[in-house]
Amino acid sequence: MTSSPTRRAWLYGGVAAVAAVAGLGGALWHRRGGAAGGEQLDAAFWAQRFDRPEGGELVFESLRGKPLLLNFWATWCPPCVEEMPMLDAFFRENGGNGWQVVGLAIDQPSAVRKFLTKTPVSYPIGLAGLQGTELVKNLGNTAGGLPFTLVLDAGGAVTARKMGKLEPGDLQAWRRV
Repeated sequence: MTSSPTRRAWLYGGVAAVAAVAGLGGALWHRRGGAAGGEQLDAAFWAQRFDRPEGGELVFESLRGKPLLLNFWATWCPPCVEEMPMLDAFFRENGGNGWQVVGLAIDQPSAVRKFLTKTPVSYPIGLAGLQGTELVKNLGNTAGGLPFTLVLDAGGAVTARKMGKLEPGDLQAWRRV
């Protein structure tokens, strides 16, 4: 069966319209900092545990009930390293108001330990390794790029996602969560 030029035009037009709508939706998702429509993270998220560079465990269940800024980073990621002092200042300024900041390193434990001896931070760091790559994808960062930040309100609902380096305006906006 051959298709007429008119039928092909309608088909191509329809495909183009769908692509345009998808592109617009993706642009809006990116501009808003990711989909953050108040979705609740499941029990599997809160059941996770990660070794800490200094020893011990970072237990996500213990983070429930307060706003949480979760930042995925690596020592080999320049924007990740650049934003760490800003995250540390945010944690020191807002920790007394209930805010929690956690960094999950998607990196080799030895590299993270070495990095943190030279550039310490006051917020907790977990060693996520390759498990962290899957976790960022499951949390909406399908490209798996770094840095990636997720913000949860005190009830555990996702209020923001951002792929890429944080800016002071991001933290100011999220502080009101």
